[in-house]
Amino acid sequence: MNRSDYQCAGQIPNSFPDPPCSFGRVKLLVIEDEPELADVLVRSLQRERYVVEHAKDHGTALLKIADHDYDCILLDIMLPGGSGLDVLRELKALGKSGNVIIISAKDSLEDKLAGLDLGADDYLVKPFHIAELNARVRSVLRRKELGGSNTIATANLAMDLDSRSAEVDGQALPLNRKEFDMLTHFMLNKDRLVSRGSLAEHVWGDHADQGDDLDFVYSQIKNLRKRLKQSGASVEIQAVYGIGYKLVDA
Repeated sequence: MNRSDYQCAGQIPNSFPDPPCSFGRVKLLVIEDEPELADVLVRSLQRERYVVEHAKDHGTALLKIADHDYDCILLDIMLPGGSGLDVLRELKALGKSGNVIIISAKDSLEDKLAGLDLGADDYLVKPFHIAELNARVRSVLRRKELGGSNTIATANLAMDLDSRSAEVDGQALPLNRKEFDMLTHFMLNKDRLVSRGSLAEHVWGDHADQGDDLDFVYSQIKNLRKRLKQSGASVEIQAVYGIGYKLVDA
């Protein structure tokens, strides 16, 4: 699989949206032997403002995981010199089991179960869209950031990411799917600037480029602000002119 294969399938965008700021400077390891795919993965993840290292074979991967700790590891199963499953076993032996996403051309149930049983958090089959990979990485990092919990709360607003529900002062806050995803992104970035580009990419993924002027972001922000105000939420979404938005205490 080379770069052109992904481009022809619409898998790799010509340019990347503004990077999200959800997790600050986190460190990722890409374990992938295909040079062109590895280059695309490293560059796209760096564009997200992650610190990214690369291992091109089984031996290099083992050296890196022994010497360093990573917030998330992208792991191919088929590697020169050994299996990615052996890398998972070594991570487990080292007590470094967390935050592994397997990226593999092998789509068998047996391989998926083997990887998950050895401690992988997710399994992504090639070819995939970069936006989907970014979403999977954010999900893994979010679980780590929340200490394994899938609930977020601030002021009188609480969100349950498993049930996809939100409450203000214990009363249900009705949100459609896009509004919920948008509010989740704001909650994880409370008091931080969120650019329009990163917000669009986070919520709309592959379809974020369908509106060049991002009118769809403005529309959803307007609706979300209205819902928060009507519910009596003690937070509000402030506009930062020409850049994006920020969730702050009201």
